[in-house]
Amino acid sequence: MRIGYARVSTCDQNVALQVDALRRAGCDRIFEDHGISGVSAERPGLHEALDSLKAGDTFVVWRLDRLARSMRDLTDMVTGLHEQDIEFLSLCEYVNVTTAFGEFALHILAAAAHLERALIIERTREGMAAAKARGAIFGRKPVLNDEALHEALHMIENGISVTAAAQQLCVGRSTLYRYLAAVDTSGKSYARECS
Repeated sequence: MRIGYARVSTCDQNVALQVDALRRAGCDRIFEDHGISGVSAERPGLHEALDSLKAGDTFVVWRLDRLARSMRDLTDMVTGLHEQDIEFLSLCEYVNVTTAFGEFALHILAAAAHLERALIIERTREGMAAAKARGAIFGRKPVLNDEALHEALHMIENGISVTAAAQQLCVGRSTLYRYLAAVDTSGKSYARECS
């Protein structure tokens, strides 16, 4: 059997291109992961695909970077498949490790993919550092601004429960507790209420 695997890193991406290519390559079954990074160990589709493989089968991916993001993980996975008498095929790079040249090509391509990822990470960090130096602020916007927090404090001081105040401000109770803990300099206790 030919077992295919397709993965996209974000939920708004689509695996259709990969799945179509895997079908054209003769895959009998195709497993998918949606919105999961290649560096994540928790890839249920990949685990199912690997568990379904038997000696004599071929494991097919569209591109090497759909399978693994590090050179070591890729070579370990392909070596493990080879030891189980399972062939490996990457369609875009046409890597077939049943030959010495195919195995060599895999290592070269894996090294190139590793270098590309390292360069992307390096450029991203440099860009973020430059943006911070210019005053850019990263992270998500605060849920509560000063005015909303002041309103929450006013409600609580007038006997409204933290849960009710959070509901009125359309925030989670735990979120409001975090904000209250950050501003609690008066010694007043905002102990969590029983649910």
